Amino acid sequence: MPPTAFTPSIPSRPVYPGLVSRGATPALMLADAEGALALADLAASDPAVMDRAHLIYIPAGSDHGARLQALRPAQFHQAPSFATALPRLRKALADAHMGTVLYLAGTEGLIGQGLAEALAAGLPADAIQSEHRGSIARRMQCVHCKGVTEDVTTDPFTCSHCGLTLFVRDHYSRRLAAFQGVCVDAEAPGDIPETQEIRP
Repeated sequence: MPPTAFTPSIPSRPVYPGLVSRGATPALMLADAEGALALADLAASDPAVMDRAHLIYIPAGSDHGARLQALRPAQFHQAPSFATALPRLRKALADAHMGTVLYLAGTEGLIGQGLAEALAAGLPADAIQSEHRGSIARRMQCVHCKGVTEDVTTDPFTCSHCGLTLFVRDHYSRRLAAFQGVCVDAEAPGDIPETQEIRP
């Protein structure tokens, strides 16, 4: 599965330039689902990238754990969800030495949350790389109730917290690691456009 090509959009819309090896420097790798394939491609381009890598993988319905372990990272941990991986990620970020590179690969939800954690821990932005692979489902925040709905694949969608029908906007909050959803029928209640699948 190749990296996702997104249509150009507004400035706040994240871009994911892809992963480029920085060699056998200390590395923290976080991936979910098909993001494993991006890490496999990275290792194929430079096997030394795994020599000092701490790799955290969340399958999210995929099964690439054995393939990642075969790359022989220095440390490997598989977690069932981002929430369960979070304590390990925070500890690894807290223990990171100068020069550590963070490689993020997979869905936008994972990349955004991983990036927010890394920046909060003091990792410099130029030490963080990202590549989108797999599902284009979005992590959306309702601007009305502030609830976050994971894995949104349609536009409009129903807020899982307050039940409003929300328009999927490209406006993105790096602090919240979420796109913003606005009530689609606020001015004309009941006038809701036909549901469509989100496109990249």
